Amino acid sequence: MTDSIDSSDLLARTSLFALAVELKARMTGFSGWEMPVQFSGIGQEHQAVRTAAGMFDISHMGKFALKGKDVLSQILNLVPSDLSRLKRGEAQYTVLLNPQGGIIDDLIFYYQGLDLDGDQRWMIIVNAATTLKDKTWMIDHLDRTQISFEDYSLSKALIAVQGPDAVRHLQAFVDADLAPIKAFGHLEANVLGQPSFLARTGYTGEDGFEVMVDPEVAIELWRSLLASGVTPCGLGARDTLRLEAAMALYGQDIDDTTTPLEAGLGWLVHLDTKGDFIGRSVLEQQKRSGVTRRLVGLQMQGRNIARHNYPVLHDGQKVGIVTSGTLAPTVGYPIALAYVSIGLAQIGQSLEVEIRGKRYGAIVVKRPFYRANKT
Repeated sequence: MTDSIDSSDLLARTSLFALAVELKARMTGFSGWEMPVQFSGIGQEHQAVRTAAGMFDISHMGKFALKGKDVLSQILNLVPSDLSRLKRGEAQYTVLLNPQGGIIDDLIFYYQGLDLDGDQRWMIIVNAATTLKDKTWMIDHLDRTQISFEDYSLSKALIAVQGPDAVRHLQAFVDADLAPIKAFGHLEANVLGQPSFLARTGYTGEDGFEVMVDPEVAIELWRSLLASGVTPCGLGARDTLRLEAAMALYGQDIDDTTTPLEAGLGWLVHLDTKGDFIGRSVLEQQKRSGVTRRLVGLQMQGRNIARHNYPVLHDGQKVGIVTSGTLAPTVGYPIALAYVSIGLAQIGQSLEVEIRGKRYGAIVVKRPFYRANKT
């Protein structure tokens, strides 16, 4: 899950780094940043998000703003999803594609409506590891004479507040009513009296918001949420939570060699309602002929954990590879994501995973492994 970097001197730090150290968080290198992997413990933090509320410093993620009269028509060429369906205050999870249909990154486009000059305003949140790659790709494929591109990756902080009690805790510090905001809705409001961007999105499978603010506001918000009883959480719990919710991790479950149809993200591909886009011809061909592999969920039979890059077998032959795996705290058994040959990707299929030279049984199961009871 983490990038291994030898020297902490090489790592960037978010505006909340000192607060993590103050709370005696265990730190790790991740995508060029020194980030907390855990505070009180991964299991405790995981359960806090599932049953109450937890908060994550995700300031390392990329944050871009686009503005212009012609933004929509240009960004439609970059993704397979029909972003024209979005109304002000709505967002779309989607993927950037290369000409081979491979996933450059998974990201979220937030449509903020028109400003007083009639310019479209969009916010984009991307993965930390791909921020520079995404920025370069977008700039190379957008007409900068028509579109303003602002990079807030280093100048803005981002806090995710997640869990069934997350909105209640956050509401105390926001001057707008958060209750009417639907999933993937967003708004601009004051947090602790300062202008902020809030989105009802997350990476845990639970309800909650991601809040983008200036660094000094982030510090005050973190302290305020901590005082109200919100549990600080690190990347360890973030990984177990997202895996239970079967959310892909870029660089493990998806990358520039996997297409959205192979990754089980076909719901992002709107071939019937939009025109040309980068990688369309490859996806059209895969639609016609079918994919040869697919990302599936595995439930291990027993307590052995399937890890990244472990082989998946059937009748003694390698038929796939594990991309992510863990002992899932909420469901109580080991789970994994893996690419397997399409003929073996159906629910209920018995397979094996090779772990340290031995074979252990696994069953293909429906994803997600866990679904929150959101109201």
